[in-house]
Amino acid sequence: MIISKMKKIALLMFLAINTCLAQSVKFTMEDTKSVSHSYDELKGQKLTVVDFWATWCKPCLQSIPHLIGLQDEFKTKGVNFVGISVDGPRSVSKVSPLVESLKINYPVLLDFNSDIFRQYNIVSLPSLAIINEKNKIVYFHEGYNAGDEKKLKAKIEELLNK
Repeated sequence: MIISKMKKIALLMFLAINTCLAQSVKFTMEDTKSVSHSYDELKGQKLTVVDFWATWCKPCLQSIPHLIGLQDEFKTKGVNFVGISVDGPRSVSKVSPLVESLKINYPVLLDFNSDIFRQYNIVSLPSLAIINEKNKIVYFHEGYNAGDEKKLKAKIEELLNK
């Protein structure tokens, strides 16, 4: 039987997401000031929202202001946000000025070799993962469309109420 190209893509996406969800999260990376941070020191008491993005990704830049607002809303409820820029050597110099201009209120780490991006089988930007207190990815979302922030807020609230 011949599988259509779209079905193949959907199957690969399904396998990548399931592989990502099965993994335990652990990493150490530098921030925009060249200070090294481990996931354990940045994670939230209850949940951690990790956003993979890049300066050249327009949907990423559209989603970040909403993530800033959600960080403000949930920071006292045991939820931390962490941004991971996957900008490469040609664009990594744009990350710090962008973080400052957008007033990002959560740590932003640099994955300029895309090591973490590949480790967790992420295939598109932006990609966002919610990780529980046991370091397991419990929710994964790719892309950004207007209104996704409402779905993310509802998911965070649902996970906090479990």
